[in-house]
Amino acid sequence: MSKIYRIGQIVPSSNTTMETEVPAMLLAHSQVRPEDRFTFHSSRMRMKTVQKDELAAMDAESDRCALELSDAKVDVLGYACLVAIMAMGLGYHRVSQKRLTDRTAENGATAPVITSAGALVEALKIMNAKKVAIVAPYMLPLTQLVVDYIANEGLEIVAWRALEIPDNLDVARHDPFKLPEIVSNMNVADADVIVLSACVQMPSLPVVPMVEAQTGKPVITAAIATTYSILKELKLDPIVPGAGALLSGAYPYL
Repeated sequence: MSKIYRIGQIVPSSNTTMETEVPAMLLAHSQVRPEDRFTFHSSRMRMKTVQKDELAAMDAESDRCALELSDAKVDVLGYACLVAIMAMGLGYHRVSQKRLTDRTAENGATAPVITSAGALVEALKIMNAKKVAIVAPYMLPLTQLVVDYIANEGLEIVAWRALEIPDNLDVARHDPFKLPEIVSNMNVADADVIVLSACVQMPSLPVVPMVEAQTGKPVITAAIATTYSILKELKLDPIVPGAGALLSGAYPYL
C-alpha cells in the first residue's frame, strides 16, 4: 500500500541546491519503490556569505524553522547546512538534533531531526571508512573546521581540497562537471571513501557515478548522506538509482 511522506528541510535562505538534489533522489527512489511517495516542505534561515559569525546567527533561527515545519506535521526534518553545524563546535550535530526534536515535541508534532553534518559522519561509519578524502567549497579556515570535525569522529582525512568560494550563491553555481578533474589532482589512493561535496549547496549529484568509475572508490556527498538518513528514519529501502554506492542497496541500516 502506498504512503505519502512529508519531508521537511531547514535550509539557509541562499541555498538553491538542497531543494533540488534531495527531492531528485527521493523521486528516483519512488521510481523503483512506487509505493513510497513524497512531498517537500522547507523553512529558511537567513544566510548569504559562508562566514563563521553569519553561520552562528543563522543557526539561532533553526528553532523557529523546526516549529514551522512541525506545524505541517512532517514525517522527518532535515537540517540542510553542514558547515553551520560543524562551525558550532565538535559533536554539535547531536546537540542540534536533540534540541530541534524537542521543539517539534513541544509543538505536539514530534518529528525525528537529522542534520547533514550528522548524516555525513554516520554514512562514513556505515561504509566502514577509516580514511577519507574531502572536497569542500569553503574558504580555508572553514574547511579546516570541517576536516577537524570529521577527524574528531574517529576518521582520518588523507586528502582535502578547499575551493575557497565565499558567496553561498556562487557555491550553488559551481559546475559539478569540474569535480572529476579536481579529484584527479588529489592523492586519493589511500582513501576508503571520497566525499565529493562536503556541502549541501555545492551541486555534485550528476558526477558521482563518474568519479566512482574514475577512482574505483565509493563516493558520497552531504546530500546523498542526508537522503540515506531520511530513508532510514522512514524505514524505507536505501536505494536510489544513480546516487552512488551508499544508495545502491549495498549498505543496509545498522
